[in-house]
Amino acid sequence: MSTHKTTAGQLIMIRFPGHELDPATADFIRANGIRAVCLFRQNMRDAAQLTRLTGALRALMGEDALIAIDQEGGAVVRATWVPAPPSAMALGAADDTALAQRTGAAVARAIKALGFNWNFAPVLDLNNNPHNPVIAERSFGADPVRAAALGMAWMAGSESEGVACCIKHFPGHGDTHVDSHRALPTVHKPLAELEAFEFQPFRLAAPAAPAIMSAHIVYPALDPDYPATMSPRILHGLLRQDWRYEGVIITDGMDMHAIAGRYGVGQAAVRALQAGADMVMALGTPETQRATLDAIQAALDSGELDPDAIRQSLSRLARLARRYPCAHPPYTSEAADRALMAEAWQRALTTLGDPPRPQPGAALRLVARADVVSDGVSESGVPASQIAAALGRRFAVDLVTFSDAEQFDWASLPQDGRFTVLASTSRIRYGAQARASWRPDLHIALWNPYQALDISAPALLTYGFAAPALDAVTAWLAGELTAAGRCPVPGFERAPE
Repeated sequence: MSTHKTTAGQLIMIRFPGHELDPATADFIRANGIRAVCLFRQNMRDAAQLTRLTGALRALMGEDALIAIDQEGGAVVRATWVPAPPSAMALGAADDTALAQRTGAAVARAIKALGFNWNFAPVLDLNNNPHNPVIAERSFGADPVRAAALGMAWMAGSESEGVACCIKHFPGHGDTHVDSHRALPTVHKPLAELEAFEFQPFRLAAPAAPAIMSAHIVYPALDPDYPATMSPRILHGLLRQDWRYEGVIITDGMDMHAIAGRYGVGQAAVRALQAGADMVMALGTPETQRATLDAIQAALDSGELDPDAIRQSLSRLARLARRYPCAHPPYTSEAADRALMAEAWQRALTTLGDPPRPQPGAALRLVARADVVSDGVSESGVPASQIAAALGRRFAVDLVTFSDAEQFDWASLPQDGRFTVLASTSRIRYGAQARASWRPDLHIALWNPYQALDISAPALLTYGFAAPALDAVTAWLAGELTAAGRCPVPGFERAPE
């Protein structure tokens, strides 16, 4: 048996199914010295169950345990019952660093009480591509300095509550039209342009960031051969040497098709560690996790992985865990945090064009997608029935649903004088048929703000579909709120044509 078995285990983060720590997973963690796990929606039922699970993990993995979660805000949250944080772009629309800091602190309080000590947030990608399929409202905006300021404020809030952040996806996933969960994107930009835009938020925030997550993206101006996750020029050269970054570098999920489908999980894990990563996110199956461990162990035994570099990685990881110990303090600020999140969602509300409000108690026709889909990263959108119920507290609502935007015939709606509202509840942009023929009185973009540019109608943007966002929408429709937010990306300066 390799003498490096537990060393390899300390260099990977795993996931596992279910709501409890089953014996097989516990044995795998114990036998391999695993110190890091990431939990997802499939691991969570409620606060009592989740704190039992994180407590069991903490007891098993010891004081250097790293228990992580993606609790960014907006559509990317895993614990869905805690106060719902606004998305990054919602905070960008509110454009208030104090609000961003208060939000980061509130997110940290909620997840720390559940037993987490590491949050894979905030996103510092600049969303400068309107057709980006995976970032969109997860970004604070398109201006690098402002996005960095808001992200650093959010991070400072988390820091104040003792939860480690991880800025992502270095060196920038914003200007892609491909989702790296499905394929390998390439950003074809000259180095000077990358330094002025994509790299800048990360460079500004890196000195304060406990951890940075690498992107599965090729940047030919730096490395034409390997994505950032596996590139020595990017991880070691740019981040460690040029920027003098001393925190933890963790890869994005190595089960993503951009990596696993192209390189194989074992080879990719070794290459990532050689490139300068401290921890590999091995989020696949037990079989791919074992393949990852076997490959790392073999590389340690053969000297393919530099022993000094690995010792430094282990030291950084231990330092992170001890600086942000796992705990589960009582959650005493839930009511105040809910009020804060409601305020943030309200302040994010943004109008495009001059959207009309229906008359009090008016008859509304609500048109919305029938299903609520997840893109594999985000939680599923809000059901049409839930939107109808929210609006139904103020108006008489007739709900019409569609399954395929490109097949739905807008002209088939009755011409009966009802105020017609389109509610968009997915991240998918509209196609040619909807762009050409859909004409609501009001478009409420409840997820991807770029959808408001697809439909020739005045719009209300929320940057997310959480319950307090719906509450803000209904209050605005009733004339109880103004929409003072400003969309922090180009293209929203005028009404759609």
